[in-house]
Amino acid sequence: MRLGINLGYWGAGMDADNLAVAREADRLGYSVCWAAEAYGSDAATVLAWVAAQTERIDIGSAIFQIPARTPAMTAMTAATLDTLSGGRFRLGLGVSGPQVSEGWYGVKFDKPLARTREYVEIVRRAMSRERLVHEGEHWTLPLPGGPGKPLKLTVHPVRERVPVYIAAIGPKNLEQTGEIADGALLLFFAPEQAEETTLAPLRAGREKAGKTLEGFDVVPTVPMAIGDDVSGLADMFRPYTALYVGGMGSRKQNFYNRLAARMGYEKEAAEIQDKYLAGDKDGAAAAVPRELIDSTSLLGPMERISDRMQAYAQAGVTTLTITPAGFTLDERIAALRTGVEALERAGLAE
Repeated sequence: MRLGINLGYWGAGMDADNLAVAREADRLGYSVCWAAEAYGSDAATVLAWVAAQTERIDIGSAIFQIPARTPAMTAMTAATLDTLSGGRFRLGLGVSGPQVSEGWYGVKFDKPLARTREYVEIVRRAMSRERLVHEGEHWTLPLPGGPGKPLKLTVHPVRERVPVYIAAIGPKNLEQTGEIADGALLLFFAPEQAEETTLAPLRAGREKAGKTLEGFDVVPTVPMAIGDDVSGLADMFRPYTALYVGGMGSRKQNFYNRLAARMGYEKEAAEIQDKYLAGDKDGAAAAVPRELIDSTSLLGPMERISDRMQAYAQAGVTTLTITPAGFTLDERIAALRTGVEALERAGLAE
């Protein structure tokens, strides 16, 4: 199992520290550095900045939002980042949610599975440097009856195939991700429930493609906090969990709320959402079960974190991406080093 680091969103108050964290992760041998986007910083610019100041670590979008870019533009960006980084780019994609898709981009949030499948097909074709011709439900290239003609990408990516990852939560999305992608980007991954909630649908998708999970990258992002007071550390992530379970998407379309319900927290998920949408964010955070946080995070002293890493590896995780807690750069750097130490203690370092 390899380690990754997720920088989250640029502009969240730790920008200068983020670059130092990426450099230290590079020095320590972390496999990949991911960057996110929502309706603030874009991931492509951040990744180019990080790639220019690191040497070995891969850079990855977690995610590029599908409604934000045409598929051809995403192919251009991916090819450019792969070239600039010397073949270190991983393309992570996701449909985002209805509030961002429709409120920020003006793109109707409908048929997300079909849209994702078609998008990936076009991106792969463009990056293969074929002349781009596509007739689908969501995109037609070139447009008929006009001056457009089939074009091919002029940039040569370093690698023949840039790996494609999809942010997946629901069973149908997970199954499709297993079928059409090279990896899955996951949140709120509990090793003890991984087979039912995540791996079974991924495996079904791989079987549709005539493949197995061998070589497929299972990549959960996991918050990490170090210390002896596990209960107190869990409390640090209550607002984060409440935001996703209670406030992401809409009442009818919150994929994280549905995931929490599938994990056995249906009643608690409903309470968290009710309180969050009513404006009671503190009440929503207080309603988050501690067991949910502990099962989906790395909490405690190094030895306990190492044991949990073993559980993640045994559950089929191939790249464990951590988001280290800490208000200072020193705390975040210490967490990075503890992550490496814990992985080595668990006998999982590659």
